[in-house]
Amino acid sequence: MKAIDNKELILSLEELEKEKGIKKAYVIEAIETALLTAYKRNFNSLENVKVDIDHQTGATHVYAIKTIVEKVTNDATEISLEEAHKINKQLKLEDQIEIEIVPKDFGRIAAQTAKQVIIQKLREVETELIFNEFNDRKGEIVSGIIQKADKNIVVMDLGRLEGVMPGKEQVPTEHYHVNDKIKAYVVDVERGQKGAPQVIVSRSNANFVKKLLEFEIPEIYEGLIEIKSVSRDAGSRSKVAVYSPDPNIDPVGSCVGQKGVRIQNVINELNGEKIDVIEWNEDPSIFIVSALLPAQVLAVDVKEDEKFAQVIVPDNQLSLAIGKSGQNARLAARLLSNWRIDIKSESQFRQMLMENQDKNQQTTSEEAIEE
Repeated sequence: MKAIDNKELILSLEELEKEKGIKKAYVIEAIETALLTAYKRNFNSLENVKVDIDHQTGATHVYAIKTIVEKVTNDATEISLEEAHKINKQLKLEDQIEIEIVPKDFGRIAAQTAKQVIIQKLREVETELIFNEFNDRKGEIVSGIIQKADKNIVVMDLGRLEGVMPGKEQVPTEHYHVNDKIKAYVVDVERGQKGAPQVIVSRSNANFVKKLLEFEIPEIYEGLIEIKSVSRDAGSRSKVAVYSPDPNIDPVGSCVGQKGVRIQNVINELNGEKIDVIEWNEDPSIFIVSALLPAQVLAVDVKEDEKFAQVIVPDNQLSLAIGKSGQNARLAARLLSNWRIDIKSESQFRQMLMENQDKNQQTTSEEAIEE
């Protein structure tokens, strides 16, 4: 029987390979699988069938695979030895034979199926390209138009993809409205439904502040100033530790800018969130003093192996050092990679020393009595 010829298919696949990089053999294999499914759905699903497409001519061959038996009990899967010998005298019982068939209207089905598979493969390649493009942009800032906004999820139009901002990535003090244009930080790129890429974005991530500073301050972008760490209570306050190996560069002054112009641009983007820029120091005791600004510090006792610091501040600076709801102390601790910082006023520290002294004296007296 004559095979279904399709030279145009091969020309199309070769063009596709040149333009999109989709391997011809890969698409042909997918078309063969799809045609097999189409045959079983439209014709005889009980038959054991094989579909083969010639990679040079596009000729489509459909074969019914049958087992040679003494007595046929199932026409769909068996053939008698007598009938098999009409095709090939060398065949024997239990051998399998491929008999080419061309079902009626299968040429039309084949053409439709091939078209559907090619469209599907094009979509897959396009999806993969978009996924890779945005996967490479993880850790960057993107801009988009809000399409949907509620407390559980904000959806942004990023052009070729949607950006999804879950509730935990939103800033509690911000209000998002449809058609607003906003910036966000790309946290991750995931495979969504049917493999479609989904970009997870954030405005509450501490790295969002870091990237905004890189954008606004050329010295950071050029590597002259390094951001060592960022701690953040999104919508309220951030602390940023900066450092420059060049003694001629003032890292804090460069970030703040003349009259605070540079840092103000970042504050405006964060809708008024306060930003404390402090100078990083490899000596924890010096760094902690800076991290607790704007509070003044009298003394710091550091235990580096335990990541613990005892800090003494003037009586009138205690509430400032701790901050509202402990915010200042908490952000300082995060800035130092989650150190434990115990802050006491001068009076509290003196009281603690007196109590310890009394305990020591009491212990000494007890020991003397026992002797």
